[in-house]
Amino acid sequence: TLGVGSDFMKKNLFGVSLLTITCLYGVLSAFVILIFILTGAPVIYGILISIIILILQFLISPIAIDVSMRWFYKAKFNYDMPDYLKNFIGEVCKKYNMKYPRIGYIDDGAPNAFTYGHTKNDARIVLTRGLFELLSEEEVKSVVAHELGHATHYDMLFMTVVQLVPLVLYGIYEIFTDNADDDDSSKLAIIGIIAYVLYIISQYIVLWLSRTREYYADSFAIEETKDPNGLALALVKIGFGLSVKGSRKKNTANALGIFDSKTSKALVVAANGEINVGSIKNAMKWEKWNTWAKIYELNSTHPLISNRLEAILSRAPEFGVAPLFAFDLVKENSYTGTFFTELVISFLPFLTLVLTAIIACIFSSNAGFIAGLGGIVMVIFMYVRLFRSHKNGPYKETNVENLLGEVNVSGVTCIPVTLNGKIIGRGNPGCIFNEDFVIKDETGIMFLDYNQPIVLANKIFALFRSPEYFDKIVKIRGWYRRSPVPYVEILDMEVDGKVKKCHTFTFSKIIYAILMFVFFLIMIFA
Repeated sequence: TLGVGSDFMKKNLFGVSLLTITCLYGVLSAFVILIFILTGAPVIYGILISIIILILQFLISPIAIDVSMRWFYKAKFNYDMPDYLKNFIGEVCKKYNMKYPRIGYIDDGAPNAFTYGHTKNDARIVLTRGLFELLSEEEVKSVVAHELGHATHYDMLFMTVVQLVPLVLYGIYEIFTDNADDDDSSKLAIIGIIAYVLYIISQYIVLWLSRTREYYADSFAIEETKDPNGLALALVKIGFGLSVKGSRKKNTANALGIFDSKTSKALVVAANGEINVGSIKNAMKWEKWNTWAKIYELNSTHPLISNRLEAILSRAPEFGVAPLFAFDLVKENSYTGTFFTELVISFLPFLTLVLTAIIACIFSSNAGFIAGLGGIVMVIFMYVRLFRSHKNGPYKETNVENLLGEVNVSGVTCIPVTLNGKIIGRGNPGCIFNEDFVIKDETGIMFLDYNQPIVLANKIFALFRSPEYFDKIVKIRGWYRRSPVPYVEILDMEVDGKVKKCHTFTFSKIIYAILMFVFFLIMIFA
């Protein structure tokens, strides 16, 4: 467990955070001293400028987000919430001596919640309609308690402090590599390379700390609600797109909701319909068995949902209740071979480009022919990757629950599908510039990626056309992928007997054909 009792939990989190900050700043200080010894460069001035910029960003950020929420998400602040939630937030605030947070409301059917601000005493919590429509009262309180946990743990402040280290290291990398043509070029280049390596390492440390603080926010929610199963159910609904058959009372409060504007895809997938606990385990299979899930988690600010669920449910005995479920499915197949195949397909175009450049440099007299031939091979590999992620049918009719149980999918490998359901909101809930959708069928909710080849066309569609699709019954054909969020890239969607097509796949094929022709000409006439 993450700690029994809120005092122990806060001390534990503070210790972990302080140790991380000490290590990061210790490495940065040692590196800055080394640079000064080797070059005499006054790097400290650059660091001071970075600190000033970060402090200004930290001070201005909440105000800027307030404006963004009002203008671009149509958020209403100081919204009158249901009494049960208002009383719950008031009790938590009194217990932790914090001011009552400002509450923002976004009228969108995709559920989520997020918090921002400087400290616990000027926190804002943003809610959308969808969470209140799809979660029970107990589950809503668990989600809001998680956000209150971020505020009481001063997560906004701590994460700002640790993010300075990779920011400074990347600045050092840019400065020293840009000046690598000076007299001490080799020395400067080495410093630049070391700075970049430390930047990468520090980024992963920052991501690890962010994931750790998510676990502690979950633990805070459990402490305040005394209901680990409620938090688990909320996470299943919000994270996997499922809801669970059970006796928990449905929320009958006014239509409100919660969403996370920080991650347009990351947490909008929600829940509807009724399923059994076996469907939750089925949805967890991809995260437990597919190697890509581990890689995505390493590069994410949030832990995998399945890992959070196991941490949450491990605390159920502390409160005298049985865990809602335990993941006990046995992996019947190895997916490692598929992962390495996808990894090779992902990087073959880039590797071909690098290899072509090296060979062209070695055999400079035939550089044009080599460049043309290498370009043709690179485009062939690009076609292979494109057709693996956009298989040409059959587009089998299925539902959200069945798709979530698919393990052999990734950002590289797709499943052609047909989904029927109702559009309930935008992919990034409430954002007037977001062209994506969320679809609800009888088993759950899925993110829909609407993508035309011209970015401006997407934004015009988002502003003027996408509201026409809200609350409409649609038939979607497209490609189901997971990276790590499950989503369907739209090929076409049928609404009221009319079909709207997305042309990005066709556009990509045309562009690749043009590239192939250009490289052929280079090879012939070079």
